[in-house]
Amino acid sequence: MPSDSAPRVTSAPDPGGPESCRLLLVRHAKAVPKGQVDDFERPLSDRGRADAHETGRWLAQSGFDADLALCSPSRRTRQTWQPVLAALRNPPPTVYDERLYDAAPSRLVTVLTERGPGVARLLLVGHNAGIHELAVALCGSGPPELLDRLRARFPTSGVVVVDLPGGWEALTPGRGRLTAYWAPSH
Repeated sequence: MPSDSAPRVTSAPDPGGPESCRLLLVRHAKAVPKGQVDDFERPLSDRGRADAHETGRWLAQSGFDADLALCSPSRRTRQTWQPVLAALRNPPPTVYDERLYDAAPSRLVTVLTERGPGVARLLLVGHNAGIHELAVALCGSGPPELLDRLRARFPTSGVVVVDLPGGWEALTPGRGRLTAYWAPSH
């Protein structure tokens, strides 16, 4: 059983009314250590490849679908996304956006507000520290035990699901509800 797991669900409810949206944040899987190759070109480690497949299985079983995926174009994020995408019953179209590479939360918000309109459920594959800082900043409510775990860490191959009332234009700190938090067990 995965650690940090949210209860498994067979079908995840949609985020809410027409003014609501859902953001699925996926941190890239474990990569080889820094310094072996250029950071942008760092591939996944053996553990990372296995964890990416596990993340795909969890997303497929959870019922949290996406209408669009945004992915950093780095090697490790692409290598994380490919097995996840292959595992999904309804794979979304994918956009690789250079601005997501090692992006700060403010840059992530810019990309989400540009790409999000008209999309109810958006998945983003990115990097720490920005993706963790964004998740913590957005989640103003949710189950206390999940909020505590999220504040403590966003592990590699982890998934955070945030429901956002008010749509992408209202993407502001504390407005989101943490719906699920999951990471592979180790």
